[in-house]
Amino acid sequence: MAGHTDWPGLAQACRLTRTTTCRGKQTVEIDYAVTSVPRPQARAACLLSWWRGHWGIENRSHYVRDVTFQEDACQIYRGHAPQNLAALRNAVISLLRLKGHQNIAGALRNYTWHPSRLLTILGIFKK
Repeated sequence: MAGHTDWPGLAQACRLTRTTTCRGKQTVEIDYAVTSVPRPQARAACLLSWWRGHWGIENRSHYVRDVTFQEDACQIYRGHAPQNLAALRNAVISLLRLKGHQNIAGALRNYTWHPSRLLTILGIFKK
């Protein structure tokens, strides 16, 4: 691959083909990726593992931020406010995950109805 392109650092490209069936209709999706890792260090199985790991991060973090916190609909866009809110959302998600919550939306609802529980995990209230 590296000898056939002038893209700096490119060692290999890969293609992932997914076939899914929903309501009797079959759909084929083809995605591509590039990497600077040479083939001897990252064969197909390794690249697939990395690819799945990337989407695991997407699903665990970005999806929660987009759907649960409705980050994409946020109209705050001036100064440092967007970065500050993103940091706050990340901190909340991290805190809830550290406390063992898998369902962030459910945890937020729980703490909304029981704010004393939230204040306890934040160390503001004692049990």
